[in-house]
Amino acid sequence: MQNMPQLGLGTFRLKGEAVIESVSTGLELGYRHIDTAQIYGNEADIGQALAATRVARDDLFVTTKIWLANLDRATLRSSLEASLGALQVDHVDLTLIHWPAKDDGVPLRESMEALAEAQSAGLTRQIGVSNFTIGHLKQAIDVVGAKAIATNQIEVHPFLQNRKVTDFMAGHGIAVTGYMPLAYGKVLEDPVLQQIATAHGVSPAQVALAWQLQLGHTVIPSSTRRENLASNLAARDLKLTDAEMAAIAALDRGERLVSPDFAPQWD
Repeated sequence: MQNMPQLGLGTFRLKGEAVIESVSTGLELGYRHIDTAQIYGNEADIGQALAATRVARDDLFVTTKIWLANLDRATLRSSLEASLGALQVDHVDLTLIHWPAKDDGVPLRESMEALAEAQSAGLTRQIGVSNFTIGHLKQAIDVVGAKAIATNQIEVHPFLQNRKVTDFMAGHGIAVTGYMPLAYGKVLEDPVLQQIATAHGVSPAQVALAWQLQLGHTVIPSSTRRENLASNLAARDLKLTDAEMAAIAALDRGERLVSPDFAPQWD
């Protein structure tokens, strides 16, 4: 079974030819971890790219996420089966609950049990969660156990480091997947990241990615440009000093960029 590659390719907001080309180019460059979600509306497009690639299915790690409308027991499995059809695969490697149900309208126990049943049926190799608070993580752990939760995918970048949640996860052996790792490009303008980048002859984006990788997080940046896709992938080779890691840690200002009206009460 393929372990989750630490640097993946995000596909949020990419559709049609843009996402087909991004995934196809990414696979050509060496990406093996593709992250999508039902609500992105691009699973069928990604399925086209996966069907056309010469990369063996066993060498790929494909993640999707169950949307809010599909969290009840009756709908979750059928929605995942529809995702598999769109992606043109017989299983995904990881399925996440995308968000906790708004106002806990669907009991979390029901969703986690249904997700575990989908795993037992072979529809997904691993299961996990996304945008979960500590309280939601505790509930999920009560249902399936911490070992069954492969990751909690949350917003993490130098300006929102989410330490309360990541510390809790570390204590329970749950991996962090950081989305929005480049903070919508804001990392490019930060003088501290620019200074570190100059010292290494790299870009501020590479510094922001390397910082998370060095913390042990998985990151899933997205791009439609070949040069940026290659540059992001090269962040795996950048090693930051302890002083540089500390300087980036000091940039945390609690700047959350993703908080829709159905979001939970954040920690």
